[in-house]
Amino acid sequence: MSSPKRLARIAGFLYLLVGIFGGFAEGYVEPKMYVAGNAAATVGNIVANAGLVRLGVVADLLDATCFVFVALVLYVLLKHVHKSVARAMLVLVMLAAGITCVSALFEFEGLRIATGAVDMTALGATGSSALVLLMVDMQHYGLLAAQIFFGLWLAPLGYLAYKSGWFPRALGVVLIAAAASYIVDLLAAFLFPDIGKAIHGFATIIPAVAEPSMVFYLLVIGVWIRKPKTERILAVA
Repeated sequence: MSSPKRLARIAGFLYLLVGIFGGFAEGYVEPKMYVAGNAAATVGNIVANAGLVRLGVVADLLDATCFVFVALVLYVLLKHVHKSVARAMLVLVMLAAGITCVSALFEFEGLRIATGAVDMTALGATGSSALVLLMVDMQHYGLLAAQIFFGLWLAPLGYLAYKSGWFPRALGVVLIAAAASYIVDLLAAFLFPDIGKAIHGFATIIPAVAEPSMVFYLLVIGVWIRKPKTERILAVA
């Protein structure tokens, strides 16, 4: 059994990898290839950046894998606080990771069709391009759907952090607020797309503060374990 501080730092390192892989795949690769509603442009971008798209697919898979291990380590670290809540956190992460992996497969199939690895000549150039766009659309909206679980897992994590006494209580509150922000962003994107685009930047502010703060705290501090009163008295004496 590792010490709580060591477990926390392992979780922090894995959480950092989640941010790096996810940021590369969704923040860099996707904007370079995906043009919503434009099949020809999307196909052209994929063919021109085929190697980069492959890296993006692998990054998504590694992102999901690291995310699962983050949850497993945090489960071991925090299950003493409330085992049922820790299990709920783990289940939500598993669901998010599963959807991410399936979405990555759609992206990969779109690449294979665009580069001719899958023969779609029977559909013609226009039909083939439309199919590529459909695949990439499914990847895009699949990841958006996964956001409900990417958001919800922060609520039990925030609760466990708040109750454990090992983290600043403000950090637990901000994590729970980030969960709510993710859900609002998701619902707006699906129900009211124009409003969703308008508020997206604002909806990402709290998560952009909460998650890096958690990563930083896990990596630098680990967990804050208070000394028993008797130890503090002896230290002063």
